[in-house]
Amino acid sequence: METLLSSLRITVATMAICVGGYSAAVWAIGQAVTPDTAEGSLITRADGTVVGSRQVAQAFTQPQYFWPRPSAVDYNGAGAGGSNKSPTSTDLTDRATETVAAYGATAANPLPAELAAASGAGLDPHITERAARYQVQRIAQARNLPVDQVERVIDQNAFSPGGMFTPDRLVNVLEMNLALDENKAG
Repeated sequence: METLLSSLRITVATMAICVGGYSAAVWAIGQAVTPDTAEGSLITRADGTVVGSRQVAQAFTQPQYFWPRPSAVDYNGAGAGGSNKSPTSTDLTDRATETVAAYGATAANPLPAELAAASGAGLDPHITERAARYQVQRIAQARNLPVDQVERVIDQNAFSPGGMFTPDRLVNVLEMNLALDENKAG
């Protein structure tokens, strides 16, 4: 009986340190070093309403918005995951064919691969600047705006995550769509 009580005390102490203590330490460091990221990088309106997160993609399907990469998890932030389907899967081929058709891609104007293929986690909130520019005509037409006004939104939101070491600039789809809406564009 004494051995059992000693084992239980050690188990409780280990759980308190490894589960409670470690989690509290990581949370405290996150709050101190990067509080915005630790809280989910939430984007809020002026009235405090949460619109979304800079870290998780959201589904946009209306023509007046930039569209993100396809998602194998239907943009469900509760769990990331790829489709685990083989490149020879007819389901995967059918989804890609539908996506290419939705963009109206042609042999003369091919769709950037990232807009037809889901990211590994299925929640990537960014697309390349090239993929954003591919969508400019559709958005400008849907919002009845000049093309250069939509391109300006891309220019204002594009960034290089690795500085000079990454040649392709990225844009956050949600942030660009909010910028279009805030400008009362369309």
